[in-house]
Amino acid sequence: MTVPREAAGTARSVLAGMSRPLAAMFDVALMDLDGVVNRGERAVPHAAAAIEAAGRQGMRTVYVTNNALRTPETVAARLTGFGVPAEPSEVVTSAQAAAHVLAERLPAGAVVLVAGGVGLREAVRAEGLVPTGSAADEPAAVVQGFDPEINYARLAEAVLAIRAGAWWVASNTDLTVPTERGLAPGNGALVAFVRAATGAEPEVTGKPEFAMHAESVRRSGACDPIIVGDRLDTDIEAGFRAGTRTLLVFTGVTGPAELLGAPARHRPTFLAADLRGLLRPQPAALARDGSSRCGGWTCDLNGGTLRWHQADPGSNGPDDGLDALRAACALVWAAADEGRPVEALATDRPPGCEDLRAPAAR
Repeated sequence: MTVPREAAGTARSVLAGMSRPLAAMFDVALMDLDGVVNRGERAVPHAAAAIEAAGRQGMRTVYVTNNALRTPETVAARLTGFGVPAEPSEVVTSAQAAAHVLAERLPAGAVVLVAGGVGLREAVRAEGLVPTGSAADEPAAVVQGFDPEINYARLAEAVLAIRAGAWWVASNTDLTVPTERGLAPGNGALVAFVRAATGAEPEVTGKPEFAMHAESVRRSGACDPIIVGDRLDTDIEAGFRAGTRTLLVFTGVTGPAELLGAPARHRPTFLAADLRGLLRPQPAALARDGSSRCGGWTCDLNGGTLRWHQADPGSNGPDDGLDALRAACALVWAAADEGRPVEALATDRPPGCEDLRAPAAR
C-alpha cells in the first residue's frame, strides 16, 4: 500500500487518512510490546480487547520487541497471562534478528560471546552458533542484548573479546525501557558502557534498523503490514526506513508534546491514544498555503504563530480527541519542510494540545 503523491499546488496529506478501520486495511500489525501492549508487568488498558477485535476484522498481530531478554515462548506466555492472544510463532525479538544476522556471516558452529539474557542465548543456539560467556574462548563475535541482571564481570568479558578483534553486534540501542515505575535504563545504556571501554561501534540489528523489519516480515509472512509503536526513534523511524505505514500510540514513551518538532523520519502515518485506534477510520490531515485541516479543526499561521479554529462540531465525522493535534502537526511539519519554522503557539489551545511547544522555541 503506497501513499499517493499529490499534484503540485494541491493540498497534501501529512497524516494519512483511511475511510475504513486500520484493522480492515492491513494484513498484519507489527506490534511493539513495551509501552504499547504492556508497561512492565501490567497490561496497557484496552490493549487485549483491541487486539482481539482487530483479529475479527482480519488483522493478524505479530509482536515485535527490541527487548532481547525473553524467548518467544516466554513472551507469548507472559502476554496470555495479560489476557492478550499470543503464540510463540507470533513473537519476533531483536535477539532473533541479531542471531540471524550473525548466522548469515559466521560459519555454523562459530563461537559467539553472549552479553545478554536467555532469549539471546537461545536465539544464538537456534541459528547453529555456540554461545559462550568467556573471552578466553576466542569468540568470533560478541552479541549484546538487554539483561537487567548483567554485571561488571560479564560486560568486561565482552570488552576483552571486542578489543581482541571480535565482531560486535547489538540487538538494539534503546536508551530506556518503560516500566510501571517509569523509564529505566535500556540496552543502549549498556552498549554505551562497552563503547566507552573499546572505542568500537556495534552493528545494530533491532528497531529502527532494517534487519529487524526484514526479520519480522520474514517470520510473519506479512504482505501489507503496519508498524504499531510508542517511540519515534525506533518504531516510527523503522517504518520510515522500510517504507511501511506506522501508527503511533500515546501509551508509552512518546506523548503529543514531542510531535511538533519531529523530523521527517520520526513522523507517524497515523495517531491514536491507544490500540483502539486500530478499530477506527483515520481522518486525513491536509496542509496547504499556510493552513491545515483535520476533521472539524483548522490551523493557520499568522506572523509565525499557529492558531486553532473549530468548525461545526461533528460536521466532519466523529473526533477521537486528536483531530486538533493532527491539524497542528500537519501545518507545523509542512512549514518546517518549506523552511518556515513555526515560532509560537496560541495560548488558547484545544484539549490535547495544552503541552505542545513550538519547535523554534526548543
